Amino acid sequence: MSFFKKYKKKFVAKLRQLRKYYRYKVYFPKKYESYCNQPVQENKVLFLEMRFTTLSNSFQYLYKKLEESGEYDLKCSYVQFNFIRGREFTKRVDDMLQELATAKYVFIDDASLILSSIPLRKETIAINLWHACGAFKKFGRSTAELKFGSSAATLDKYPNYENLTHVTVSSPEVIWAYEEAMHLPKGIVKATGVSRTDLFYDSEFVESRRQKLYEIMPEAKDKKVILYAPTFRGHVATAKSPDKIDFERFYQELGDEYVIVCKHHPFVKKPPVIPEELQHFARDLTKDLSIEDLLCSADICISDYSSLVFEYSLFEKPMIFYAYDYDNYCDWRGFYYDYSEFTPGPVVQTEDELLDSIKNIDTQFDKQRVIDFKEKFMGSCDGHATERIIELMKES
Repeated sequence: MSFFKKYKKKFVAKLRQLRKYYRYKVYFPKKYESYCNQPVQENKVLFLEMRFTTLSNSFQYLYKKLEESGEYDLKCSYVQFNFIRGREFTKRVDDMLQELATAKYVFIDDASLILSSIPLRKETIAINLWHACGAFKKFGRSTAELKFGSSAATLDKYPNYENLTHVTVSSPEVIWAYEEAMHLPKGIVKATGVSRTDLFYDSEFVESRRQKLYEIMPEAKDKKVILYAPTFRGHVATAKSPDKIDFERFYQELGDEYVIVCKHHPFVKKPPVIPEELQHFARDLTKDLSIEDLLCSADICISDYSSLVFEYSLFEKPMIFYAYDYDNYCDWRGFYYDYSEFTPGPVVQTEDELLDSIKNIDTQFDKQRVIDFKEKFMGSCDGHATERIIELMKES
């Protein structure tokens, strides 16, 4: 690399650092303060969606229940952090800060450098409905100095979990992990359960999801449905999905009895393509059905390091963990529990092992192990989590 290119790279990096400092230490805090000249509206609830253009599943059921009560003025802000940049990003944050300044309650389900950087009004109650159940792969302060994470110094300078009144999680067992990851004192993280899991206790809802799958993929009728739902690899902005299944081979060996439906992480922009001639057997339904739809419909779930396995445990059905890159992923990000000990199903690393586990699932499936896993990590998800979250909100 030439001297000029090296100098340019360092110069651009320095400019980015200065812009970040100005945004989060000067501009956003001052903007927020400028909007605080109006009183807080006691019935105003702001849902702060950090990543996507519609409310995520973390919020939807709670939003519905609050809307049905008729007691609240509900607002939504869509920031799309890490997905849009420049003036559009600044404008969205500006609009969000204007809404936030007069909100009594704000719900968030992710890390937020923005919320953490402002002098939040004491009257505002901030509740983080973390988007994942259980405690699987590390995040936040738990990843300091790991390849996935930032340095401890950077996390101290730009924290992501400040100003939180409450954090809601799926069971008492995982409170410690969230306190560590979010660098929070005891008493803030509470095992209310996760709102979106309430729907899994509605038998009519569960059956309707299966019928929805049949409408989109009629070939699934009278066959066992395998859900393949891996987590992403890499960083958020450049997320990729694994491409480690030979669907032609799987069709030859499983096609008479099974269909495979794939659900990729929402951060993944270009998932692996399934050949057109195999669409009757294997189909990517990422854009067609929600993860809730597919969890309700699946007879077997294949994942790797995704927290969706905690939710799937509520159905007490078989799981297989396809961890072909376990060593690299562990070095990259790390886990809160010993992977091989806490996973409630066979861990495989090759296609041969995966096929063998599917074929022998009836004899390998240890239902009691899944039930124990569910009770440990999902103990507060009993169909009434949303009620407890609303009670927590009102009592704050």
